[in-house]
Amino acid sequence: MSCIMESADFRAEALRIGGARVRTARTIDVMNPYSGERVGTVGMASVEDVRRAIDIAKAYVPTLSRYERSAILNRAAVLLRERTEEASNIITAESGLCKKDSLYEIGRVADVLNFGANEALRDDGQVFSCDLTPHGKKRKVITMREPLLGVITAITPFNHPMNQVAHKVVPAVATNNRMVLKPSEKVPLSAYYFADLLYEAGLPMEMLQVVTGDPREIADELLTHHHVDLVTFTGGVSIGKYIASKAGYRRMVLELGGNDPLIVMDDADLDKASDLAVQGSYKNSGQRCTAVKRLLVHEKVVTEFTERVVAKTQAWRYGNPMDKTNEMGTVIDTAAARHFETVVNEAIAQGARLLVGNAREGALYSPTVLDNVRPEMTVVREETFGPVSPIISFCDIDEAIRISNGTAYGLSSGVCTNRLDDMTRFAKELHVGTVNLWEVPGYRIELTPFGGIKDSGLGYKEGVQEAMKSFTNCKTFTMPW
Repeated sequence: MSCIMESADFRAEALRIGGARVRTARTIDVMNPYSGERVGTVGMASVEDVRRAIDIAKAYVPTLSRYERSAILNRAAVLLRERTEEASNIITAESGLCKKDSLYEIGRVADVLNFGANEALRDDGQVFSCDLTPHGKKRKVITMREPLLGVITAITPFNHPMNQVAHKVVPAVATNNRMVLKPSEKVPLSAYYFADLLYEAGLPMEMLQVVTGDPREIADELLTHHHVDLVTFTGGVSIGKYIASKAGYRRMVLELGGNDPLIVMDDADLDKASDLAVQGSYKNSGQRCTAVKRLLVHEKVVTEFTERVVAKTQAWRYGNPMDKTNEMGTVIDTAAARHFETVVNEAIAQGARLLVGNAREGALYSPTVLDNVRPEMTVVREETFGPVSPIISFCDIDEAIRISNGTAYGLSSGVCTNRLDDMTRFAKELHVGTVNLWEVPGYRIELTPFGGIKDSGLGYKEGVQEAMKSFTNCKTFTMPW
């Protein structure tokens, strides 16, 4: 695997199907969002390719022991850490994420592998005694978790090209499942790289097959094939709802969008809170479902807080993603950058004030701060999936909670306060999957439960432990005792 630089051309025309790399007549070019150059080429799967992959997965019977699964995942983590720079270059080249972000992502992927290895060794069963009531019996109930009978379809987005893949693949390996993965056609190189690491570490190719192609052509087959037992998807709300409408009677894990607030109360340390605001808004170019999408700030401190956010935004270095001194690269493509520009201009026309940013050059969009923003404006009513910091002021905690809960989303949140009564109210009353005190909404570790409610998901969680539960069937066995 050669190092990917801006001018490199990483060719992966072969799909990972069955026990071989299958070349296709049609290919997809992968473009660098910053330079506009081609950085790679991948195969374009047909519906027949997808059917073949699913049939091969269904026919294969995994026999890996817990030890073997754990060893494969740990071995892959070692290989990845040894090749951190190489893997990071692939992410940066195809996604435009800056080197700081892509290096951090590789560390997270290695964590997912290690956590999966540990969880694979854990006994996931329980034992119940049955003589607990007057009409009970002297029996034991033993539970065990088994792999799904059919195949898992995994569909991943562009914003964390390798880590999103890892969060689907690792729990599948840890539970001895078979998966057909379709990564985003915008960032497929990271998925192939990750799959090849696992094969090198000893994973049978039949347990993880990678197909790339036009979702308009192959997605329905991935969702509706009769051998597919579960669809796991991370991405936008509209696509998630489409999947739900097509998938029918099969299990679904949908991790969708977010409109996550950072709530700053009047007792907050404003220097610390403004640090969280800019980091939460601009890391990963703002392209995170848990990025700070709205800054809700108490009216008593909004002026001083805004001044700090503007100063720190102006100091946030952005530009060439391969420049290790930059803190932000591009967004995924020019169309996305144009969208941010449009919704910001719309907010300005409706009375918001542009304090810094809203400059675009191709896919490069500057960190942007707006104040005088109202909750009904598109820039905060819908998910703005980019480096935009809209500031909304509120008068008291009741209004903060009402504004926070006033969107269709319910993924995560961050809260800046030192008052125990306020902390407790936010924890109880915010309609989200996660409340982080003195942290950005996106804070988590790769092991812990993650996911949202409302338009952010069905309430089923991701994270290594929860995904492993979703990817298994619970069987009970009883015996006299």
